[in-house]
Amino acid sequence: MNFAARTLALQGLAIAAAALGMSAVVVHEAKAAQQPQAAVVKIGNFTFGPQALAVRAGTTVTWINEDDIPHSVVARDGAFKSKVLDTGDRFSFTFAKAGTFGYFCSLHPHMTGHIVVR
Repeated sequence: MNFAARTLALQGLAIAAAALGMSAVVVHEAKAAQQPQAAVVKIGNFTFGPQALAVRAGTTVTWINEDDIPHSVVARDGAFKSKVLDTGDRFSFTFAKAGTFGYFCSLHPHMTGHIVVR
């Protein structure tokens, strides 16, 4: 169901629920459905943490370099590529479609991870 259809369906549920005195629950769910999702992967000690992450489509994942040396984040399929990230730098990418997305550090190719998008 697309976003507009889902919104209309939730509005219909809100009207029906209001008649039953349950509007607060339905309105809360409608607001939660509209909020973008976010997740964080920390880079430290030559690892991505977590190494495997499962998210919903539409989620923005942010990698944060907490290591004391530079790293990068590069998708194996070319979907995304960060600049070299110094300590404290961040890189974000929004995963719009389902699939499994492997990535690595181009400076240290033994550093790998993957994002599973549902």
